Amino acid sequence: MAGQCTVLGATLRGVQALPVEVEVVVSSGLPGFSIVGMPDVAIQEARERVRAALRASGFSMPPEKIVVNLAPGSLRKSGTGFDLPIALGILAATSQIGRTTLEKKLFVGELSLEGIIRSVPGMLAYALCAKDLGLTLVSAVHADAVHLDGLIHKGLDALSQIRSGIFSDVPARQVAADAAMQDFSDIAGHDIAKRALQIAAAGGHGVLMMGPPGSGKTMLASRLPSILPPLTKEERIHTALIHSVAEEEIAPILAGKRPFRNPHHSATLPGLVGGGTPPRPGEISLAHNGVLFLDEISEFRASVLQGIRQPMEEGCICITRADGNVWFPAHFSLVAASNPCPCGYYGDPDHDCKCSFTQIQTYQNRIGGPLMDRIDIHIDVQRLSPREVLRSGKGTSSESLREGVLRAKEFAAWRKKKAQTSEKGSVVTSNEVATLAQKELVSQEAERVLEALATSNHMSGRGIVRTLRVARTIADLNQSFLVEKEHLYEAAGFRVRESVLA
Repeated sequence: MAGQCTVLGATLRGVQALPVEVEVVVSSGLPGFSIVGMPDVAIQEARERVRAALRASGFSMPPEKIVVNLAPGSLRKSGTGFDLPIALGILAATSQIGRTTLEKKLFVGELSLEGIIRSVPGMLAYALCAKDLGLTLVSAVHADAVHLDGLIHKGLDALSQIRSGIFSDVPARQVAADAAMQDFSDIAGHDIAKRALQIAAAGGHGVLMMGPPGSGKTMLASRLPSILPPLTKEERIHTALIHSVAEEEIAPILAGKRPFRNPHHSATLPGLVGGGTPPRPGEISLAHNGVLFLDEISEFRASVLQGIRQPMEEGCICITRADGNVWFPAHFSLVAASNPCPCGYYGDPDHDCKCSFTQIQTYQNRIGGPLMDRIDIHIDVQRLSPREVLRSGKGTSSESLREGVLRAKEFAAWRKKKAQTSEKGSVVTSNEVATLAQKELVSQEAERVLEALATSNHMSGRGIVRTLRVARTIADLNQSFLVEKEHLYEAAGFRVRESVLA
C-alpha cells in the first residue's frame, strides 16, 4: 500500500490564509504516524482524529510508516483545518480514493472521531485564498460561507462521502436586514455633543467625552454607528474577514453595519491590540472600519492605552514574533469617555467633589499627554436637568445628523477629485507636514487665526495638523471649498480646552 500524494491546504497568518502543500508518504518501515513542517499542537493531535475518522468512515488505516510534511517548512502552521487534507492524502496515497478527485481544490476542515467534517474559524480567509489561486474550496457543508464572485465552494458532510467523488454546494449565508439601531432622538439636549459626534462621523476623528456619572456619555457613544454611512462592498469583505478569523459574528457586517467595539477597562494589551499564539486580532482590529469605544478610559492601564497610539495614526498594528511579523488592519475611530476625577463630580454644580487636587491630577494624567494629543475632539458632557430628561425622545434624530454626514462625505469626494485634477497638485495627506494653506485650501485670514491659536496654546505640530483636519471636516459639512476662520474657531473650540484643574 506504499505510495505518496500531495493535497493542498492552508493556514492562517494574521487575517490572511496562506497555501500549504500537505505531502503524504506511506512507505515500508516501522509503523508510525509523524507530522513535520512546524505544526502546532492542534495539528499534531490530528493524528488521533484522522485515525479514528478513517476507521469510522469504513476506510483502512495503513499499518506502514506514514510521514506528513507541511510545506513550506519555514512557515509555522496552526489550526485543526489540516485534518481533512491529511486524511485525504492518506486515502489517495494508499489508492483508497482516486487522485483526480483532489486536483485543483483547496481542502479545509476538522474531523470528528465519527468522520463528520466540521467548519473551522476564518472560512472567509480560506475562501479568499482559494479565489486568488483559482481553486475550488472544499470544506464542511455547513461552513460559514460568504458569496465571492469567481469562487466555487463545495462541501462534504462526512469523510465517507469522498468515495463518490461528488461534492455538495455550500450555500452562501443569507444576510437579513439588520434590526433598527439606537437613535439620537432618544437623547434630549446635548446638542454640542451631537454636533461633535457628527463631525467625528464625517471625518473619522477621535472623540473624548468627559463628564460626571449619568451625564449620557455612554448613550451618546453607543448611537454613533446610527449616523455612520453603511460599509461599502469592499469594506464589508475586509471587515468581515477579521471577524471571521476571530470567530466573531459577521452577519451584521455583511449587512453593512459598521462594527462597534466596547472592551471593558480590564482588557489586557494583547486583548486590545492583538497577540497570542498564534497571533489573533485584538479589539482595535475588530473595530476596523468602525468605532472603538473606551468607556472609563482613565481606568485602563497606562501601558494598555499607550499601545493604541501608533495604530491610531498608521491604521494597522504589527505583532512581532520570533518567526516574523503579523499585520492586522486597525483603521478605527476612537470614542472615549471618562469621569473628571475618581468620585466623578469635579466641576458638577449640583454635587460637591470629594477629591483632592493631587487625586484629580493623577486620575486625569492616566490617559497620558501623547494619547490626548492624538484625539481630535475633546468635549465636556454635563448632566441634564430633570426637565430635559423628561423630554427624551424629542431630541435631534440620527437621520438628520446622518444626512449631514453623507453630504459632507460627498462634498469631500468632489473636492478631492477637483483638487487632484487641478494644476495646484493633489490633496495633502495626514502624513504630510505641509499646511493646507500651501494648497490654497485655507483662507489667509483663517491661516492667521490658526497661527495665533497655535502660538497662544502651545500646540504641537500634530495638534496643528489635527486642528486643521477637524476644520476641514467642518468646512465640508458647510459645503465650503475653503477653510474659513469660523471653521477654525469651531475646531479649536473642540481641540483647545481650558484645563479642568484651572
